Amino acid sequence: MVSSAPTLFRARIYLIVAAILWSSGSLFIRLLKEPTHLDVHTPGLTSIQIAVFRALFAGLFMLPLVRWSSLRFRPSMLAMVLTFACMSGSYLTALDQGAAANAIFLQFTAPFWVYVISVYFLGERSEARATQAILIGLAGSLVIVIGGWPSHPSADQQAHEVTILGLGISSGIFYAGVILFLTALRDHDTAWLVCLNNLGSAMVLAVAVLIALGPGEWWAWLTTPSARQLAFLAVYGIVQMAMPYWLFSRGLRTVGPQEAALITLLEPILNPVWAFLITPEKDRVTLPMMIGGSLILTALIWRYVPRNRGDRRGFGGAEA
Repeated sequence: MVSSAPTLFRARIYLIVAAILWSSGSLFIRLLKEPTHLDVHTPGLTSIQIAVFRALFAGLFMLPLVRWSSLRFRPSMLAMVLTFACMSGSYLTALDQGAAANAIFLQFTAPFWVYVISVYFLGERSEARATQAILIGLAGSLVIVIGGWPSHPSADQQAHEVTILGLGISSGIFYAGVILFLTALRDHDTAWLVCLNNLGSAMVLAVAVLIALGPGEWWAWLTTPSARQLAFLAVYGIVQMAMPYWLFSRGLRTVGPQEAALITLLEPILNPVWAFLITPEKDRVTLPMMIGGSLILTALIWRYVPRNRGDRRGFGGAEA
């Protein structure tokens, strides 16, 4: 039997903690790419290698928590796994190849796509306060991305930036799809959904590389990580994937997809901060980032501040 849904207040706390844990992705990816005292940057790993092992360890961590007596499989779960794999691959590639702030497009587009699909295709109610908050958050994201664009880029540099932004936009669309799939399947065991997404996406990405490289090169590719790196990737998968996706899926049992996508806008506020701690020369905190981050934070505050003095509906209330 699937556990009951959490209270609204607790569900929102789950989503906040999930966003904080997700934001550590930039920290983990920088540690894997830059020389530090942990010495996990060699041998060099590609973003897809990282995505495969991160998902693999996240899925294995969740496996003992699955309630096998309540397992059910639906055809839509296959589409969910493919969407999850595309989201992971595109986001990690964007985060790997550019400044962490550019991966803001994941959060920039996801709430918008969730809102459009939920309201105009799934017939969900549109709330004025949530709509306003989404627009404010989008404005903040635009400020960050536009402010971080090179002033006089070369042709190659411009092509590189466009590629990163394209990957970010794609990851945002796929992320919105994951949110909607998790919402539609929220009656299923949470651990099962998280385990399925991670193990399934690891397999999908690994098979895609096998097709592209061939068996010989694929095996060399798969056995590249050192023992130290594998241990680090296990922590990465558990802390930044398994735990937050379990919390996020639990939160979606009570909170709607539009609000859930909005709450996780906390991630882009923290994401560049963690990256700055490792590579301050690459992930500098700039004025556009501070302005954009302030707008995103304003969007979250605006969503939950009570409308008037006598209005008790807020973060812990039934509706804000």
